[in-house]
Amino acid sequence: MGSKQVWRLIPLLAASGVVQMAIDRWLLEQHQAGKHPPTLRFYTWSPPAISLGYHQRQYPEHWENLIWRGQKLDLVRRPTGGRAVLHQGDLTYAVVTSGLSGNRLAAYEKICEFLIQGWRAIAIELSYGTAGRGYIHNPNCFGTATGADLVLPDGTKLIGSAQLRRGNVILQHGSMRLQPDAELFAQVFGAASLTPVQLNLSVEEIIRALTTAASDCFDMQLEVKPLCVAEWNDIAGDR
Repeated sequence: MGSKQVWRLIPLLAASGVVQMAIDRWLLEQHQAGKHPPTLRFYTWSPPAISLGYHQRQYPEHWENLIWRGQKLDLVRRPTGGRAVLHQGDLTYAVVTSGLSGNRLAAYEKICEFLIQGWRAIAIELSYGTAGRGYIHNPNCFGTATGADLVLPDGTKLIGSAQLRRGNVILQHGSMRLQPDAELFAQVFGAASLTPVQLNLSVEEIIRALTTAASDCFDMQLEVKPLCVAEWNDIAGDR
């Protein structure tokens, strides 16, 4: 029996979108350079933000000046593709790993396994969305569920994920919609079609279920390790 690979688990972190994206990029670069193990982390966006896909050039002008509860919403670009995501009342996960075989979709499914298994452990069944290519014309990532998204039994999208590959290294991160504000959602996307996801679960319970599932799905051991001062300085230098 070989010993299991050790992954790093960075504890839940609340920070601005610019900082969170810088951390995800840094983790990808470090892992690609062979200086850092595979990593799993969970985080929230403070202040709330709209993240734009890396190639998304067009978006409504009014997004520049949105206010929610007295705070201006950040507009942040992700290193990954896809469309705009509103980060308010959500929990984001990020996985940085390498050596997954198969094409992009196979890698998505391999990583999404831990999400499906983790949510199932807390009695929520998820399946892949089925939208075709028409979603390209929808600026709102949560307006349609593609094969890379996970939906509830009634078709409501719970998790939208995006991925960046560099060689055999993958960064996949995704937003889990826990307590979205329907009014803000309508303000951003001009559609009041947000079905609130009513979950009587704490963020801690969700993270616990997902970390257990990740250890199982990736057959690894997690070592909890917050970012240290030197790493924070390195990340700040990257921005």
